[in-house]
Amino acid sequence: MKMRPFKVSDPKPQVEPALDQGQIVQAALGLLDEVGFDSLTMRSLAKKLDIQAASLYWHVRGKQHLLSLMAEEICAPMGEPDRTLPWRNQLEVLANEYRRVLLAHRDAARVLARSGAPSGPNRLRLTEIVLRTLLDAGFGHKDAAYAGFLLNDYVTTFVLEETQDANAEAESAADSGVQNWVKALPPNDYPSIVALADYLMELDVDERFQFGIEILRNGLETHLARRKA
Repeated sequence: MKMRPFKVSDPKPQVEPALDQGQIVQAALGLLDEVGFDSLTMRSLAKKLDIQAASLYWHVRGKQHLLSLMAEEICAPMGEPDRTLPWRNQLEVLANEYRRVLLAHRDAARVLARSGAPSGPNRLRLTEIVLRTLLDAGFGHKDAAYAGFLLNDYVTTFVLEETQDANAEAESAADSGVQNWVKALPPNDYPSIVALADYLMELDVDERFQFGIEILRNGLETHLARRKA
């Protein structure tokens, strides 16, 4: 009886899933929502995508490039205000829209703050809309640029603070002892704090945001009037 030789086949090499940049960015945003900014790394993203970390660099140059791409995607849903509205109202719409998209993802404000200057079409479009609105209102070139920075800084910083301590604030709100402690401070030493305790502990962040936008708009309007006088 003739025996056939046992043939061992070579194991098939593992093939990593085909990816494009858009899929990577969506996975990065999903990971951001899951673990937050501090735990978002190229290695953790590669693990989520079930690929080798080195494979990411075929599509993304590094962490900074990834943040830039994520910032682009975060800003993509921003709508443009009605250009027939007064410039004050257009700025209010833009500020609220910007805050809305930053609140749509966990730590999105940190991504925008760390992503560098706008370079993609979505963020450049947003910058163009803001600056055009200010120029159409009559601001000079330097004032329009500075006002654009001011609006961006206000919204980004507000959302950073709003989201950074959201859990701690919720716990404090549930603990009436904190508010009672503030009210129990020696009124002779801290009369202003005691008098404003209810408002200092108030968690109506929407109202606080609108208050800041109103002050910002009023200040810009006064500045513009003085320039034109």
